[in-house]
Amino acid sequence: MQQRVLNVLEFSKVKEQLIKHVASSLGKDRVEKLIPETELEQVVQLQEQTDEAAKVLRLKGNVPLGGLTDIRASVKRSMIGSILGTNELIEIASTIYAGRQMKKFIETMVEDGIEIPILDEFASQITPMFEVEQKIKHCIDDNGEVLDGASEKLRSIRQSLRTSESRIREKLENMIRSSSAQKTLSDAIITIRNDRYVLPVKQEYRGTYGGIVHDQSSSGATLFIEPQVVVDLNNQLSEARVKEKMEIERILHELSVFVAGYGQELLDNVSIMAELDFMFAKAGYAHKIKASKPKMNNNGYIKIEKARHPLIDPSEVVPNNIEIGKEYKSIVITGPNTGGKTVTLKTIGLFTLMAQSGLQIPALDGSEMAVFKHVYADIGDEQSIEQSLSTFSSHMVNIVDIINHVDHESLVLFDELGAGTDPGEGAALAMSILDEVYNRGAIVIATTHYPELKAYGYNREGVINASVEFDVETLSPTYKLLIGVPGRSNAFEISKRLGLLDRVIKSARSHVSTEDNTVEKMIASLEKSRKDAEEEVLEAENIRKVAEELHRELQAQILEFNQQRDKLYEKAEKKAAETIEKASSEAEDIIRDLRKMQLNQRAQVKEHELIDARKRLEKAVPTLEKSQKTTNQQKQEKRSFQAGDEVKVISFNQKGHLIEKVGNNEWQVQMGIMKMKVKEKDFEFISAPKVVETKPLATIKGRDYHVNLELDLRGERFEDAISRVDKYIDDAVLAGYPRVSIIHGKGTGALRQGVQEYLKNHRSVKSARYGEAGEGGTGVTVVELR
Repeated sequence: MQQRVLNVLEFSKVKEQLIKHVASSLGKDRVEKLIPETELEQVVQLQEQTDEAAKVLRLKGNVPLGGLTDIRASVKRSMIGSILGTNELIEIASTIYAGRQMKKFIETMVEDGIEIPILDEFASQITPMFEVEQKIKHCIDDNGEVLDGASEKLRSIRQSLRTSESRIREKLENMIRSSSAQKTLSDAIITIRNDRYVLPVKQEYRGTYGGIVHDQSSSGATLFIEPQVVVDLNNQLSEARVKEKMEIERILHELSVFVAGYGQELLDNVSIMAELDFMFAKAGYAHKIKASKPKMNNNGYIKIEKARHPLIDPSEVVPNNIEIGKEYKSIVITGPNTGGKTVTLKTIGLFTLMAQSGLQIPALDGSEMAVFKHVYADIGDEQSIEQSLSTFSSHMVNIVDIINHVDHESLVLFDELGAGTDPGEGAALAMSILDEVYNRGAIVIATTHYPELKAYGYNREGVINASVEFDVETLSPTYKLLIGVPGRSNAFEISKRLGLLDRVIKSARSHVSTEDNTVEKMIASLEKSRKDAEEEVLEAENIRKVAEELHRELQAQILEFNQQRDKLYEKAEKKAAETIEKASSEAEDIIRDLRKMQLNQRAQVKEHELIDARKRLEKAVPTLEKSQKTTNQQKQEKRSFQAGDEVKVISFNQKGHLIEKVGNNEWQVQMGIMKMKVKEKDFEFISAPKVVETKPLATIKGRDYHVNLELDLRGERFEDAISRVDKYIDDAVLAGYPRVSIIHGKGTGALRQGVQEYLKNHRSVKSARYGEAGEGGTGVTVVELR
C-alpha cells in the first residue's frame, strides 16, 4: 500500500484512535507499525483474532493486562552480561506476573466452555516463570529498593549501619542539648555533608568542637563541622555503606544472571503479550465505534450495510448502504458540493484498509469486504506550488501513476475525475480513464460534476450511476447515497427557492439543451419512483408488524380458549363420575334394604314399601342437563339463516356474526378479529340483526373495523388521554376484542392513576390490572372487556 494513499484516506487517524485502547507501550508499538495485509488468509486470521477478543470483552468486560511493560532491552542487556537496575528487574517481574495472569484468565474461560481457540493457542505459549518473579520480589520491593532479606550479609551490614547512625546521632544530640550549644551553633540541628553527619557551627567558635570542616554557608558565617568525637564513627559508617553498595551490586548481578537464563522465554512472552494487547485494543476500538466483523472475500465484492465513517461524529454521520463488485464493478457518483460524495469515497477506501488490517468496520452485521493487493486514491486538491503544477496537472500525475500500475486486484477511487480543465475535454477524458481502469478489471468508484457522465452508466455494461441526495426544500444535502440514480444539478430549483425572478429562470431553462432537459426529467422521475417505493416499503413494514401483533394475540387467545375448554371437560367428567358413583351407592343401599326386609319379615313385602323403594331408585338415577343443541338444531332446521345473524360457534364457545354463505350448510363467520368457515350444525342462532336506519354520511364501526390491540398515551395531557381512552374502549368493544392494553408509562404516576380510576367505573370494562413483567409492568394497564 502506498503511504500517500494511507494518508489521503486518513488511516493514520484511525491508528491514533486505536492507540487509546492499548494497555502498554508494546501494544502502542504494534499499532504504530500496523499496515493493511494483502493476502486473504492472513486477513481472515486477523479478523478472527479481533472477533475472539471482542467476544471476551463482551463476556468479561475487561482483561488483565496491567503491569505489562516493554522489557526487551533489559532482557537483551542481561543476556550479554550487563547488570540490571532494580527498576528494570521490577518491570521484568511485573511483566512475568501480567503474562501469568493472562494465561490463567484465558484458560479459565476455556474451562468454562467458551470457545476461543486462537487466544487459547496464544495463552498456551506463555511461560509462567513463577520462580523468576518470586526471586526478584524476594530481593526488591515495589519501590525499587533492595530488601534486607536479599542476603544474610546485607542484613548484617544494614544492622551495623543503623547501629552506627544511632550512636552518631546520640552523641551529636548531646552536643546540641548542652548549655553552650545555643551560643556556638547557628541552629540546633544535625545535618549531613558529603555523606557524613555534621553540626552548623558559628565561624567564631570553629575551634570549640575540633574535627573536620566539610562546608560553609554562602555568607561564611556558618561552618559545617564534623566534631572529632564522631569522626571514627562516621568512618565506620562510610565503610559500612561501601560494603552495602558492594553487596547490592553482587545481588543485582546474581539476579541479572538468573534473568538471563530465561532470556528467550521472556522475549517470547513479551512478543505474545504484545499481540494480545494489540488484539484487545482492536476489540476495544470496535466496541467504541459499534463495529462488526465483515466477511472477507478475494473476488472484489463489497457489500456494506449502514456504513458510518469512523472519524465523523456518530450523532452527525448518515449511514449508507454500499454494494459493488457483482452486477457492476464501477460506480459514478454525481451530486452537489458538500453533499457527501468525497465522504462516501473515503468511507469505502478506509473500510478496505481497516478490514485488511484486522479491524472491524462500523457497519451492521452481514457486511462483506474484499481483499485488494493495491488501493489507489486520487482525492483532494493536491496543487503543488513547488513543482509549478496546477490542480489538473497534479491530479493527472496521480492518475498516470495509477493507470501504469492498476490491475484486476486493485480498488481505485477517483474524486472529481477530470476536474480543473475545459468541461467538454474533462468529461471526455474522465470517461476514457474510467473505461481504461474498468477494462483492467479493477473495482472503480469515481465522483464527478460533469453532466455528460450522468448517462455514462446507462451506456456501459457493469457501470452504475449513483448520487448523494439533496433536499431542495431545506437547501441542504441529506448525505444519503442513492445507488442507481444520477444526481441532479438542482440549480433552477435552488435559485427559485432563494427568490430569483421566474422570468430569469425561464430564460435560463431555454438555454439548456433538449438532451439535458430530458436527462433531468428522467432523473426527477427516478427520484420520485424511488421515494414512492421507499414509502410503500415503509407502509408494508408497518402493516406487517401490526399483522404479526394480531397473529400473536390470536395465538394467545386460541391457547387460552383450549386451556379453558380442557378445564371444563375435566370438570364435567369429574362431576359425571361423582354423580354416577353417588347413584351406584344409592342403588346398593336400596337393594341391601330390600334384602334385609325380606330376611327380617320372611313374608311378602308390602306394596307401599315397594313403591317407596322404587321412588328411591328413580331418584338415584343421575339426571344430566339436556343440551340445548338438539333444541337449537331443531330451531335451525326450521329457520333460514341470514347474513348478519348473531350466532354462537359451539366448537370455539365464541359469539360471532354470519358474513356470507360459502357452500351447502356452510357460512363464513366473523369472531372478533378472526374470520373462518363454519358449518351450520356447529353454531347456534342467538339473534337477528337489528334494523338500523341508515343516515347519510354516517359511518358505523363494527367488527370489521380495524382497531389496534394497544393504545399508547405516553406524552398526552390528562384530559386528552382520558378522552382517547373512552373512544378506544368503545371501538375495541365494537371490534369484539376480549382484552386490550393501554400504555401510559410510569412517569410521575398521575396519568397511570387517572387511567386506572377511570377504568374502574367504565360500563364496558370487566377488570383492569397492571401488566406482568413481560407485558410492560406498571407502565401498561391490561383491560378485560365485557
